[in-house]
Amino acid sequence: MMSVLDTKFMALAIQLARKGLYTTRPNPRVGCVIVNNGAIVGQGFHYRAGEAHAEVNALAEAAEQTKGATSYVTLEPCSHYGRTPPCAKALIEAGIVRVVVAMQDPNPAVAGRGLTMLRDAGVEVVSGVLEQQARALNPGFINRMNQGLPFVRVKLAMSVDGRTAMASGESKWITGPEARADVQRLRARSCAILTAAGTVLADNPALNVRAGQCKLENIDDVLALQPARVVIDPKAQLTGNEAVFDANACIIYVTDEKLAERCTLSTATLCNTETVGLPVNDHGHFQLDALLASLARRDINEVLVEAGASLAGSFIQQGYVDELLVYMAPKLLGSNARALAVLPYDTMAQSRPLALIDQRMLGDDIKFTYRFEGL
Repeated sequence: MMSVLDTKFMALAIQLARKGLYTTRPNPRVGCVIVNNGAIVGQGFHYRAGEAHAEVNALAEAAEQTKGATSYVTLEPCSHYGRTPPCAKALIEAGIVRVVVAMQDPNPAVAGRGLTMLRDAGVEVVSGVLEQQARALNPGFINRMNQGLPFVRVKLAMSVDGRTAMASGESKWITGPEARADVQRLRARSCAILTAAGTVLADNPALNVRAGQCKLENIDDVLALQPARVVIDPKAQLTGNEAVFDANACIIYVTDEKLAERCTLSTATLCNTETVGLPVNDHGHFQLDALLASLARRDINEVLVEAGASLAGSFIQQGYVDELLVYMAPKLLGSNARALAVLPYDTMAQSRPLALIDQRMLGDDIKFTYRFEGL
């Protein structure tokens, strides 16, 4: 049975899990608290794939105080051998008598088996404590396990009149330094940043996480784990010498499957670049479901789309936006400036309703976070 103390200690475990927000990919972010006789004796979180899980770190800190204790874990303890031994087994061997979990692991390799292992060993199991908050830690991991697709965020910056750039393409800088720092942190938590050849040719962005703007305590570890860059180029226009192809990150270069085999991209032979060929439709565009499924098969949990109005509009129209992030600057760019997204709607019936889930000030700018209603 769940108690008020269960909620209190699980909230702490969720706080611990957030410490791995930028470093655990492709693994989920997990926190663990061990309590004996009402006192916290051990705490831990998963920091990096291949290293100890949250439960193991908490058990190590608790040392000899685990017998008869309760363990609070944000995600069901694993029951299988991967790069580390099963955590459910470690909890049992440590003498834990009660395990409180926020949510069941969506990974089919686990999916209730860890809880079953604990119950079979006589451990009391309570599940579902602060489940919603725990799920919010790992939207990409959950999506990938349940749907075979990553969690997609589309990021856009606009003026008060809904414009993203001048007619000439000039757009630096619409937003201020606080908003740009927030985008750096979004990049840092993402497994991949996705853009299109048109944006690369127009702006030559690096799309990397930059230390000076990110403002994170563990910045050295974050910089060592740069998100992959997914560059979609159906016409094979790029040369490979653009800034986005810098060797400090894995590059997934996506082009027409008919062009992939004879692709002349200069960086295609480098160890950090993978060329992926996908079919294009009659309009010369990729089907986004095939593109996203391909990324999920590469263990990519969260994708941040940083692209122009055309690709942003395609993601919205095809229904593959899980979260829409709009940074609004207190500026007017005028009616000749470029629109936020290419959405050729003609009637109100075609409009897409949005649910505002978060709103906050970042310096002089406002960040709006939306979900599409019905998703």
